[in-house]
Amino acid sequence: MDLSYVKKLIKLLSESDVEELEIEEEGKKIRLTKSRPVSAPAAFAPPPMATYAVPQSAPGGPAPATPYAPAGLAAGGPVPAALPPPSGERMHEVKSPIVGTFYRAPAPDAAPFVQVGSSVEVGAVLCIVEAMKLMNEIECDMAGKVAKILVENGQPVEYDQTLFLVEKA
Repeated sequence: MDLSYVKKLIKLLSESDVEELEIEEEGKKIRLTKSRPVSAPAAFAPPPMATYAVPQSAPGGPAPATPYAPAGLAAGGPVPAALPPPSGERMHEVKSPIVGTFYRAPAPDAAPFVQVGSSVEVGAVLCIVEAMKLMNEIECDMAGKVAKILVENGQPVEYDQTLFLVEKA
């Protein structure tokens, strides 16, 4: 097996919920497993880390990307009036539960699930995060209004990265 193939397998394992992967090709066998956390369980703990070394981003994840602008705005169309800055205690962060690719709409030619200013209820779908060809709908866990979208459409996202700021109702 060549090293690039093994690296791809490691990446796929780290981005999935699969705990163990074993492959045998041409008489060569490779087995990858994720380690189990040793510390006491937390109220919201990250998934177990893999047993191999994978470069990690700095604490707090990557810097948020600029909000996605609809095609008309990106092409020099009218610019909407700026929203007042959100107040910290009234804001709720909606974070990615997985590593994957962020999509604002269910299909490339479909309208986004939400826009800045959209009212949302508990359980409303905000976006999709694709991981290993699986489309995972990310739902809002509180009622309110979408104050800010922190990731561009089609961009990769990390585990626990803030995707949206929702102003509490």
